[in-house]
Amino acid sequence: MGKNKRENFIFTLICCTLMVLGMDAYNVLLRNGVTTSFLKDVLIGFVPVFCIALFIDWFFVGKVAKSFVSKLVTAESPLIKKILLTSFFMVCGMCFSMSLITSIIHQGISTDFLINFVQALSKNFLFALPLQLVIVGPIARAIFFKLYPVV
Repeated sequence: MGKNKRENFIFTLICCTLMVLGMDAYNVLLRNGVTTSFLKDVLIGFVPVFCIALFIDWFFVGKVAKSFVSKLVTAESPLIKKILLTSFFMVCGMCFSMSLITSIIHQGISTDFLINFVQALSKNFLFALPLQLVIVGPIARAIFFKLYPVV
């Protein structure tokens, strides 16, 4: 998104923060429902999950997603196509990675691990893609362009 590595990292921080917050809230809601400890449960899980997600995003998934996108678009491709493809591949990679990690953390590896993982992955993907496309992406770009206006 940015013009240099620092700006790219800032954009990644914004997106990662918003996605982890949204996905953490969604998963706490699925697991516990609406309870008096909902906010506390979301905030307790946020920091460790955010650190893991940021690491995976910056060092692995972001690079792979951008590599896929660069093979599918040209310099003349519309910006919206680049944004949508990048968002799609980021959600695919991050959903797979984070669903795998959180499934291992919450359930361990057991005989029904694969079934539980696939269920978690499908639920997370169905929520994460619209969250990224409709809410997080536009908000992250708005915040980013406030910090780094296009000149």
